[in-house]
Amino acid sequence: MRLFPAIDIQGGNTVRLRHGDFEQSTIFSTDPVEMAHRWVEDGAEALHVVDLDAARTGELVNFELVERIVNEADVPVQYGGGIRSAKSLAYVAGIKLRWVVMGTAAVTHADLLDDAVNWLEDRLVVGVDCSDGMVATHGWRQRSLMHAPQFVQVLAERGVPRIVYTDIATDGMMRGPNLAGLVDLAERTSIEIVQSGGITSLEDLKRLRQIAPPNVVGVIVGRALYEGAFTLAQGMAALA
Repeated sequence: MRLFPAIDIQGGNTVRLRHGDFEQSTIFSTDPVEMAHRWVEDGAEALHVVDLDAARTGELVNFELVERIVNEADVPVQYGGGIRSAKSLAYVAGIKLRWVVMGTAAVTHADLLDDAVNWLEDRLVVGVDCSDGMVATHGWRQRSLMHAPQFVQVLAERGVPRIVYTDIATDGMMRGPNLAGLVDLAERTSIEIVQSGGITSLEDLKRLRQIAPPNVVGVIVGRALYEGAFTLAQGMAALA
């Protein structure tokens, strides 16, 4: 299982949010590119980068920073944020991203999702962000009328190979992940899943390794790494 250090970009800074609330952000670095270098130097095998401004506005606000990270980091990069048009999809598909995460548009624009399946193939990932079991959109500010398992079934039928599953209630709160929700979802599908949100301690990672079905292939960790709850090396060892 792969550990992805998270680099969330807002206003050109590396930040972490609480409950996905853009007004509750903590700045951990003023240079996301330098932060990417630091994680790679510490042994990261992949990075998870999100343009929070793009997630909120639908515009690729920090695209230049993302492109620099992709070009300078010698590891695969997974990116999400603001992919809601053919133009933005073309931009991100055109750089050396290993995985591209589509969020809101996967719920609201079926035609664009089909384009992404055709263009990106195994590079495509869909973000399944949940609030009380319901899929959230528009940078987590709106809740759809679709239950997560129902949505994942639709994604599988359309040919999506992987999702990032986030329980919004646990994200950035340092209170532990919703592993029960993750396992329940994973057991209902064969799609590859990357867990995101709520990882607080090494025990959380060890528990995840022990109970996660085989299609849970990765975990994104943010605040716990930035606040020093454990090191990247310790986290990777806990998943080994």
